[in-house]
Formats: sequence, structure tokens, C-alpha cells
Amino acid sequence: MRHAGLTRREFVQFAAGVSACAAGGVQALAGGPDKPNILWITSEDNGPHLGCYGDAYADTPNLDGLAAAGMIYERAWSNAPVCAPARTTIISGVYPPALGAEHMRSQVNMPPFMKMYPQFLREAGYYCTNNSKEDYNLPRPAGVWDESSGKGHWRNRAAGQPFFAIFNFTTTHESQIRRRPHKAVHDSAKVRVPAYHPDTPEVRQDWAQYHDKMTEMDAQAGKVLAQLKDDGLADDTIVFYYGDHGPGMPRSKRWPYNSGLRVPLILHIPEKFKHLRPPDYAAGGKTKRLVGFIDLAPTLLSLVGIRPPEWMQGHAFAGRHNAEPQAFLYGFRGRMDERYDMVRSVTDGRYVYLRHYMPHKIYGQYISYMFQTPTTQKWKALYDAGELNAVQKRFWESKPAEELYDLESDADEVNNLAASAAHQDVLKRLRRAQQDWAVQIRDIGFLPEDEIHTRSQGSTPYEMGHNPKKYPLQRIIKMAEVASSPQTNGSAALVKGLKDADSAVRYWAAIGMLIRGTDAVEKNRDLLLAGLSDASPNVRAVAAQALGCFGADADAEKALAVLVDLADVSRNSVFVSLLALNAIDDMGIRAASSRQQVASLPAEGKQTPPRMGGYVVRLLEKARTDLGR
Repeated sequence: MRHAGLTRREFVQFAAGVSACAAGGVQALAGGPDKPNILWITSEDNGPHLGCYGDAYADTPNLDGLAAAGMIYERAWSNAPVCAPARTTIISGVYPPALGAEHMRSQVNMPPFMKMYPQFLREAGYYCTNNSKEDYNLPRPAGVWDESSGKGHWRNRAAGQPFFAIFNFTTTHESQIRRRPHKAVHDSAKVRVPAYHPDTPEVRQDWAQYHDKMTEMDAQAGKVLAQLKDDGLADDTIVFYYGDHGPGMPRSKRWPYNSGLRVPLILHIPEKFKHLRPPDYAAGGKTKRLVGFIDLAPTLLSLVGIRPPEWMQGHAFAGRHNAEPQAFLYGFRGRMDERYDMVRSVTDGRYVYLRHYMPHKIYGQYISYMFQTPTTQKWKALYDAGELNAVQKRFWESKPAEELYDLESDADEVNNLAASAAHQDVLKRLRRAQQDWAVQIRDIGFLPEDEIHTRSQGSTPYEMGHNPKKYPLQRIIKMAEVASSPQTNGSAALVKGLKDADSAVRYWAAIGMLIRGTDAVEKNRDLLLAGLSDASPNVRAVAAQALGCFGADADAEKALAVLVDLADVSRNSVFVSLLALNAIDDMGIRAASSRQQVASLPAEGKQTPPRMGGYVVRLLEKARTDLGR
């Protein structure tokens, strides 16, 4: 079957040096002997559902051909399971939880000593283009790209100038796999439905349509590869292909399981630059080396001969500064659109460990954008009707503090081994890896989002996070560990934490009370009532949520008044407003008396970051609908 672009055989031929377009004028544009051109082809919201990864249902001949000429990374993680923080990881070479940039559309500043990787490449003489999506949680400084738009192309560079070019395809994005009407290509009766999804026509159509879009994307990738061949640049260009995180289906996208983080990654380094190949490189081969998006920026610099700066937190996996393979990959989740949660994950390639710091929140919190997908709607409807099995209904319920999965026997990650006596050594090893990583990178996701900004006034979140006086990391993590482990009592530590001088410690202590429910709230009523007047709006919000959900009726009314006040985005930060509106939503029918007050709340604030204003609107719309019933 022939698609637009190259057949598998054609790509293997051109990658081996058989070029039919070696015109002198074009060859003059090739990179120099020490400066390879670099092409990135990227796609959105898709895992390794390609023929070259062994998916017999897939129809992806162009990328299969690239893999036949290059090498597949079998264990590649996007680090974040959604676009903006994943792309933030790539552009900076720093983990977003270290930058304060893990939350969707959060827009935090990098320290002035850091650069985005294209700035290094441009300083080295490269013509850098991005066609066309950026979507970083960081404001872009001047001078990052020569061109970042639909016009970006290597063909616009100066004669003899090496290039770095990205072509990003949105064809496979979450929004496209649910678009109707759609003319089916793949037979939905033959698609594989993962164990956590119900097997219904709606779910099958979404998964089959996802594969249809993968085939469309493959054809687009083929066209770019054909342009590279037609320009006589194949022998002078290192080519990467990767997806920007896992599939856009619920429980893949937004969740730092392997299903949400594992991406396809194909690397082709032509013979001319074989000295830049990593030791495990083999044409048509595969490697089990653990690589993540955190490693892409250091690898780019390494390929062009630049030693990655010390502040970059990844490790080059090719080029002159190729680093030693790493033992673990790390994942994370913060706020997804209008909903807060905090999850960290780690894998050694076989086992996947998840640490839930907010286990009281259900997996499937109502995110307006996610609920536009037919699979999400049907899945939730079946849960409400009591028609799901034990594995399928888990997504709509609260979480354990820890999860552990063996990918060799459980690719869908549904058999939690955290309580398995036979796996306690594995659990402890991966738990320790996650905890060590948090300390090593100075993970500031342990702060409420509002405090990431207030504590870093006058500097940047990264710099604040590295200042022990402004951010006593280990004290805060210690309280977060106690608070989010309801299987341990921890009541004395939580009581002490509610009186701590640091507001983030008090915040986690209040979360600990909320997680433990009625008994803890009743026993610590006076402390939580005092928390309604705390100097920190974040502590006030969580204390109010605890009382509003589990306190006596009179206390719940007091708490509700505090939450309505905090929800006013015209007088509070958008982060505090989101926290309060989520708490009101969590109260359910106990918040009914606030219906008129919530209906009159403003939807816009004075200091709402760009692209975040819609989140308050979504929560207000849902609250007004729910409270009006």
C-alpha cells in the first residue's frame, strides 16, 4: 500500500545513501562535516501504536521505514502525560516540577542564566525553525527561533547554513479522535480495547479512529521525509520522530502511568555521522535504554558538539557527550486544566511505581475538555449505572497512596502489586528512587500553586526552590508523605503540622485531615476552625474543604462562606480561586446554599495568566449547573 511520502523501501534506500537528487546547488546547503542538520518530526497524543513497534493493527509505512533505517527506543517516556509540561521539559532540559511549571498553562519564568535549547543551536550557527506548535509553560524569551509558525522550513535558511527543524502534526490529537462525522478506515471490531476501558461501540470507535489518525499522520511524516530526500539532504541530516505523550484517550492522557507516558521514539543517524551514534545504535535495531524528554535537549547539544550545561537535568543519549544510561525514568502530574492533583511516578523499565499525594481525589475528576470524548462519557455513564467490572470502575473512585505494576505481565497496569509481599523490595526501591529524585531536583510541586508564585516574587520559582530559607523542601515533603498516607495514623504529626510556622506544612496537614475524613475532622474541629482564619488563603481553602465535607452543618456553613470569598477571582489569584471552586464542587449538596452567591461570582481576574482564564469559567459553569439542580 502506497501513501503520500516514501514507501518503506524508498526510505531505506535514501537512508543508505542512494539519492536521486544530488544536484550541486542543493548539496551546497548541506551541513558541514561537524554540523549535522537535525530534523524532528513530532506528533501529538499518541503512544507507540506503529507497525515498527509490533502493532499489527497499525498502518504506518513511512515511520516503519524510518525505523528500518534507524533505531527504535522501546522505553521512552514523555515525563509528563500532557502537552504543555511535556514540551516544557523538552525546551528547557529541566524537569517542570523544578521550574514550578508542572501545572497546565502556568507560565512561570526561567532563571536568567538558563536558555531554551534553540538559543544554544542558533549561537552555534544553526537556522532553527518550529512548524508550528510551541505550548510551553514558560514565557518564550526573544531569539529562540528564526521562525516559529506554519512558514517554518529549512528551505528558508541561508546557503550553507546547518539547520534544526521541527515539523509537528496535530492529526492524532485528542480533539481529532472524537471528531464526528468520521469515515472509518480501521475495522473497530478488530481494535484492542485495554482492560481498564469498557468494551462498547463508542470506545471501539474512538480507538479505531485514533489508529485512522495515526495513518494520516504517518502520511504527513512521509511528505516531510520526501522533501528531505528531494533536497538531497538525507545523508546530511539526523532525523528524530517522537509522539509528545501517550494517547489522547482517558486514563492515558493526563495520567503518569506507562500508558500515558510511553511514546514512540525513532532515531536515524546517517553513515556520514556514525561517530555521533550511541554505542547501542544499530540500523533497524531496538534499544531498551531508558530515555525521556528530559534527555532531548542535552542530546541535541551533544550532537552538535556542545557540552550540555550543568543545570540541565537530563542526559545525552547520542553525540560527543553521550552519557551513561540511567537506571530510572520519572513522571509527574500536577494541575490538569481546572483540576488539581499531584502524582509522581518512576520506572526501571519493567516496573512502574506511582505515588499519589492527593489520594482522596478520584482519577476521573470532571475536566470539561476530557469529557468531550465519547469514551469518557460512556465510561462514566456505565459507572453511574453500576455496569462496570472492578478494573473498569476504578477510574471513577479515589486512589491508593501507592501503585506498582509489572509491565512484563500487566501491560495495561491494572494489577496493583503495592501490597504484594513478593514485591516489597521492588516497591521500596522505586519509592526511594522517587523520593530521592524529588530532593535532587528540588521539586516545588509540593507547594500549593499560589505559593509557587508568591514565594518567588523578585526571582523565579526555580531560584526560590533552591533557597532553603524560602523553601524548606524536606520539612514540607515529610508532612506531605504523612498527610497522603492514610493507612498510617499520623494524627499527632498532623496536629503539630497545623501549627507549623510554614504555610505549606500547614497546607499539607490540613490535606491530611481532609483525606482521613469525618473522624479526623471531628477530633480536630477547633484547629480546622482556626484554619479558616489562617494567613495563607491556601490553608484556609483546605481547612474549609475539610469542614465543608465532613464537619457539622454549622461548621460547613462557616467553611462555605470562606470558600465563596476565596473563589472570587477578582479579589484572589486565579490559583486560589481554582482551589476554592474545586472545594465547593467537592462539597456537593452541602454547598447548595451558596447557589446564588456562586452564580454572581466574576469569571475574570486582574492577574490571570494567559490561557488560564477559561479554567475558572469552566468550574463556575459546572458549579452553577450542579447547585441549580
